[in-house]
Amino acid sequence: MSSTAHPDVLPASGPVPLAPAVAPVARVGALALALLGLQHVLVMYAGAVAVPLIVGRALKLAPEQVAMLVSADLFAGGLATLVQSWGLPGVGIRMPVMMGVTFAAVTPMIAMGASPEIGLTGIYGAVIAAGLFAFLVAPLVGRLLPLFPPVVTGTIILVIGISLMRVGVNWAAGGVGNPNYGAPVFLGISAFVLCVILAITRYGTGFVASASVLVGIVVGTLVAGAFGLVDLSHVATAGWFDVVRPFAFGWPTFDPVSVVTLCIVMVVVMIESTGMFLALAEICADPVDERRLTKGLRGDGLGTMIGGVFNTFPYTSFSQNIGLVGVTGVRTRYVAVVGGVIMLGLGLIPKLAALVEAVPQCVLGGAGLVMFGMVGATGARILGAVDFARNRNNLFIVAVSVGFGMIPLVAPNFFKQMPHALHPLLESGILLCAIAAVALNLFFNGLGSTADARDAALRQAAAAEH
Repeated sequence: MSSTAHPDVLPASGPVPLAPAVAPVARVGALALALLGLQHVLVMYAGAVAVPLIVGRALKLAPEQVAMLVSADLFAGGLATLVQSWGLPGVGIRMPVMMGVTFAAVTPMIAMGASPEIGLTGIYGAVIAAGLFAFLVAPLVGRLLPLFPPVVTGTIILVIGISLMRVGVNWAAGGVGNPNYGAPVFLGISAFVLCVILAITRYGTGFVASASVLVGIVVGTLVAGAFGLVDLSHVATAGWFDVVRPFAFGWPTFDPVSVVTLCIVMVVVMIESTGMFLALAEICADPVDERRLTKGLRGDGLGTMIGGVFNTFPYTSFSQNIGLVGVTGVRTRYVAVVGGVIMLGLGLIPKLAALVEAVPQCVLGGAGLVMFGMVGATGARILGAVDFARNRNNLFIVAVSVGFGMIPLVAPNFFKQMPHALHPLLESGILLCAIAAVALNLFFNGLGSTADARDAALRQAAAAEH
């Protein structure tokens, strides 16, 4: 999932070297375009379906409902990808961008869904409202960049990875609520999947190495099947074709605190997307000005609204696909257009979604340790470019913000006496960390310049691996 489009060690200052591995190619043949589009889908597939699996299983949805979330995720992701790559009037970056559900919204959405007063309809209402918010504030995001220097974004991404690790660890033991939780067979299969992924990453090349997580899941599922751990009954009964229906769980409801919570998440997502777009512009030798950047961020907002309508979650650009553009050197946006069409098609195949849902949690555990660990490692890598030696205040920003982010993880009842309406916000370590990091950075470092913030966003995108 890592990109070879940039070196491992970034310079302390100056322009970020993001030259593609080969000279950019703007035109390819139809067959090559189809194969490259499929390659983009396969590289992101494991990460794309992870969020509906996490949320669906955390909320104890029925297997067929979880499968429906997977189908909706792929379908809406295909639409969001087409919005960004093909473009609409005033919307879309029109570059080779693949869109997938962001991990940043996972913990607040689980907290919302677990609340009887909010539930799934409240999640989707908050997603739609947050998408509309992102669409409307897109022109202002450039002015928000100084609020999110690397010391802030690196800390937030680190806490996202740490928070998700709990999911991966529980998956590896067989899943919360499993009567055989922690059984040796579960731990052994998880370890096997992890070893397969690491071996492919170490010895594989090109596309195979980029899709190591997906390959590990496939191999692990076959091994788990040999132990009788794969239940294909729902796959057998699932149809080969079905449409993804809007508002399948009911009409959305709008809880004010939930809406504000996901709006904060969308600000973080848009800041990250800004860096991704700037990095992609460097790789493709295709400059992005403020007007075009606004169109791309509107694409994030519209894609997220589409997600809420079609029973899924907030969308963002996937950085591993941006790295793949650098590796292949193919910069035409039609690669992503083809990838979006493929995702749309996959979202219309319920049997495939049921097969994804049938993957045992112990298999996903081995993959989750890699996926979620890479998110945290990305945060640590971004923090590696922060000046802690000459500015010791940055140490306090990271230390206190991580501490706030860990509260829901290590002490779930810490805010038990607080007003119930605030729980979706207070039970999300990611949001607590984000609020603390922004506030502390303003207190210690003040507000930087927009030019410096753009350069920092570009450098952050160069360090991104998730």
